[in-house]
This record gives sequence, structure tokens and C-alpha cells, in this order.
Amino acid sequence: MTTRELKHKYIDFFQKRGHAVMPSASLVPENDPTVLFTTAGMHPLIPYLLGEKHPLGNRLVNAQKCLRTDDIDQVGDDTHITFFEMLGNWSLGDYWKKESISWSFEFLTKELGISVDKLAVSCFAGDKDVPRDEESAEMWKSLGIKEDRIFFLGRKDNWWGPVGKKGPCGPDTEIFYWVGKSDPVPLVSSENSGDWVEIWNNVFMQYEKVEDGVFVDLKQKNVDTGMGVERTTAVLNGKRDVYSTDAFSNIYSEINKIATSRNEKSIRIICDHVRAATFILGDRRAIIPSNLDQGYVLRKLIRRAVRNGKMIGIDTPFLVSLSDVVVDQYSGEYVELKENKDFIKKYLSLEEEKFFKILNNGQKESLELIDSVTDPEEKVKVWDLDVLKVAKMSFDLYQSHGYPIEMFLEDLEDKKNIEPELSRKIREDVNSLISFHQNVSRKGSERKFKGGLSDHSEKVIKFHTATHILNRALRDVLGDHVKQIGSNITSERIRFDFPNKEKLSEEEIKKVEEIVNDIVDKNIPVNFVILDREDAMMCGARHLEGEDYPEKVKVYFIGDSLESSVSAEFCGGPHVKNTGEIGHIEIYKQDKIGEGKMRIYARFKDQL
Repeated sequence: MTTRELKHKYIDFFQKRGHAVMPSASLVPENDPTVLFTTAGMHPLIPYLLGEKHPLGNRLVNAQKCLRTDDIDQVGDDTHITFFEMLGNWSLGDYWKKESISWSFEFLTKELGISVDKLAVSCFAGDKDVPRDEESAEMWKSLGIKEDRIFFLGRKDNWWGPVGKKGPCGPDTEIFYWVGKSDPVPLVSSENSGDWVEIWNNVFMQYEKVEDGVFVDLKQKNVDTGMGVERTTAVLNGKRDVYSTDAFSNIYSEINKIATSRNEKSIRIICDHVRAATFILGDRRAIIPSNLDQGYVLRKLIRRAVRNGKMIGIDTPFLVSLSDVVVDQYSGEYVELKENKDFIKKYLSLEEEKFFKILNNGQKESLELIDSVTDPEEKVKVWDLDVLKVAKMSFDLYQSHGYPIEMFLEDLEDKKNIEPELSRKIREDVNSLISFHQNVSRKGSERKFKGGLSDHSEKVIKFHTATHILNRALRDVLGDHVKQIGSNITSERIRFDFPNKEKLSEEEIKKVEEIVNDIVDKNIPVNFVILDREDAMMCGARHLEGEDYPEKVKVYFIGDSLESSVSAEFCGGPHVKNTGEIGHIEIYKQDKIGEGKMRIYARFKDQL
């Protein structure tokens, strides 16, 4: 059975039982800050689960695009994927447990031909807030599920929701399918639990969790079901992994054509991540790679795909060709993929090119550093923190090259075969170092680099970052003789002094403004790194000539890495996290302040 056949069977079955077919909602939830992506079929239905009337009625069915990244580190095993399709049928205050369970059983045993002997179920065991779900258990018994295949589990296993901190929720009953080789099928146990695969989940939403954590009755009882398309197709075809299904077969084949070495996990990660990235970029609510929210997840997926491509010998751009495979396969069902094909290609190509440069610089240094490691558990003192030496290595690579922490850990695991617990500790130490320096930046504690800031208000911080960009733009337009010889920043304006023989012409002012505002529009990340003074000077970071700098200096750079940055300067901060926070500026005044010295004033355009 193919994924498409399963979807058609499911939707047709519930249509015949009075369910209206709903189109898949966007991957990006509308007006919902609690989650970044649509994680389940019920997510777009939350208002209707709370009592609003759905325009299609109170019985619904669909195949929903979903994305979950909580288990992204497990992608590459047999079952974990980020993007997937979820089949679901819903009752909005209509039918309840009897109909829901009996239809699930009927679809599995009659439509799909699964033997009842290969099924087991779990039900909610109850707790201090909600009673044990005996009603569901009795319903399963009446359908032929033996008592020794019915298990009662706690909230961790048999409770769904809410998606955020509050919202609809309730107990669920889960259906498991035996994929092991033994016959007759044994009872569920800790020894064979991996051979029992969950294929369906029926959630009985009768509660709402409110802000104080209390559970109250919903206005109506709802049924929410979910069946993962890829996982169910796999087990129906006697496969242990989702990557053996038609959902991945085309892209899997294309990867094998261009790979020069074989690593099953890397191939699977690329399959999954390219598919996920294609659907995110192809969504009607367009997301582009960035360092924030959905854009950060997208960037992470793309970069992990590129990183794993390098691990199997793919050293040239490949994401666009693989995304074409995904678009061709799914555009019949999701027309937005075809409509947005050029958009998908554009941003995959840009991000891939950018990250190839980062990887080539960062990974070379990463592997060299790791080769020098004799004791992965060796500790060092960094400022006020006691951290693992390898964590300091990862932090330095992250700051200087933008080299991802996870990729450093993968390099380390490949080379030194470290234990998961040590990986966790390294990650914690790196995050501690990052947090420490973020706090330093916010507080402006390194006053020797403070410069002419009147305060650390939001506007002043924006202007401070804009000054770095302005310095770069002036050099681009006027020449490399431009350098900062003085500045002063208030909440009203930037004042910037630099050497130049003449005032700027109107055309030169326009060009400078265009360069600055273009960098703002590109939403480029702003990072910093602590370097030895001489190393910072050698890398070309701008600084005030004649200034007495300490042995260690902070260099702020605008870009994914120091090497590829549009600006790098000795500076103590604070700064914005990315240039998109700044807003457009204009130069509104200039003065000659001495022989060969000019002063310009700039402000936000919206201050007019």
C-alpha cells in the first residue's frame, strides 16, 4: 500500500460516515504564539474544540501537514521524522467514545485487513485530576481485544494536550500494531516493546486546562484522532522503518546517486530535512531562514542536511535538485509547492551556499581542535566559569565561524566516541558561556569598550549597531581611508566623525543610505567573539588607532561568521540580535569639523 492509497482509503471511509473533508491547514499556525509549527491535525481546530461552530459542520476528516522538531536528534532511526502527514477524524460535540473506537477498529481490521491478534491498546490509568478510563477499555473488550492486550498507563503516555500552556485536552487510547516476526503474537513486555508500533491515537477532549493549571469541563465533548501516514504505511508493508516507504523512496534514490560514500543515518537525515525544508518554504505563509523562531528551525534543518551531505561525500550544492523531487511528488496534493517552486529554490540555494562557506572554514578547525584533545573531560577556567575544555572549543568556533554546537558535538562523537552524558554536559557548558557573554553585553559591563552611548535604551542600542553598518557603508562609497575618529549616540540620532576631504554629495549620501538599509532588510545576525588583541587586529576587525586596548578584546561582527561578516569592530556592545531590528535610517545633516575631517548625523526615517 502506498501513502496516497492509505490517505484515500481513510478519507473515503469517514466521508461515508458523515465527515466533511477539510483541506490541510498551513504549517505555520495563525495568531498562536504557543507553538512555532502545526504539530498535529487538531491544532488548527482549537477554536472549534472550545465551542465555536465550524463552517463544515461537526464531523470532519483530513490529511494535515505537520512538523515536530522535539526529537530532531533522533531523526535517522527507523521511525522519527520532522515533517509528516497526519490523518485525523473529529467530532465537535457530536459522537463520543463508542463510535470513535468502533470506527477505528473497523477501519484497521476490515479496510486494512489487520488481524485483531496483532493489535494491542492502552488507556488512561487516571490520577488525582481525572478518573481511570474504564469506558474505553470496556469498548475495546466488546470489539474483541483481549483483556491481556489492554494496558492502563499514566499521563505521560495516555494524555494529550494542551498544545501550549492552556487549552483543550483529555485522555487518549492508543492502538499498537505488532511488527515482530514471532507467531503467535506475544504479550506486550519490556523485552518486545520495540516490536509494538503505535499507529493510531484517539483523544477524548472533554477538559480545558486554564491558566492556573486547573482542569475544567469543556462546553462540549470532542473526539480528535490521529494516524501518522508514513509510519502506518511502513507497518502495513511489513517494513520496520518509514524510509522504506514511497514517502521517501524517490528522494532516497536521488541521494544515493550523488553520494560517494554510504552512511544510512546521514542519508535518512537528508531525506527528512530536505522534505521538511521544502514544505516550510513552500507553505503559503512564507518562512525564510533566519536566527529567530520558525526561520531558525528552517535554517537548522537546511544546515543539518548540508552537514550530513558532506559526511557522505557530497561537496557541491544538492538541496535544490532534491527539493525538486519532493515538489514533483507532492504538488498534486499540495499545489502551493508548485506555486512556490522558485521561492523554494532561491532560499535553499542561498542558505546552502552560505553554509558551505561556514562549514569549510569551521569544520576544518573543528577537526584540528578535536585531534588535539587527549582528555574530553578536561576542565578549564573561562572567566568566572569552570567548563569542559572541549566546550570552550565549541564556543570559540561558534563565535568565530558560526559553526553550530551540534555539529561540533557530532564531530567529537565521530572522532572520540564520547558518551551521551558527556555530550549533554558539553552542551550545557557551551550554553553557559553564551549566556554569560549575553549578560555582559546587555549590562555593558566592559566599559572600556562602551564608546559614546548616552544610555542602553532600545533606541540607543539600535543606533549603536547602525553605526557599525554606517562605518562600513561610508568605506564602500568613499574608500578605505574612512575610519571612525569619534562618535556620539543618543536616543534621537547618531553622530559619526571620520576623515574625508569634502562633504558628501547628494548621490553619495543616497548610496550610503541604500547600503545601510539593505543590510537592515537582510536581517543579518549580530554576534561577538572574545579574541587576543593581536588576533583581532590580524583578522581585520576595525578599531580606534592609538587606543590602549587590553590583551583580550571583544569583536562584534555582523554576519554568520567573522570571516564572512559585513562588519567587524572592537566593541563592548550592547547590540541588537539581528539587523532587522534596527529600522531604516537617513543622513539628515553633515558638517566639516576640521581639515580633512567630516561629521554626519543620522536618524530613523520614522522619526520625521
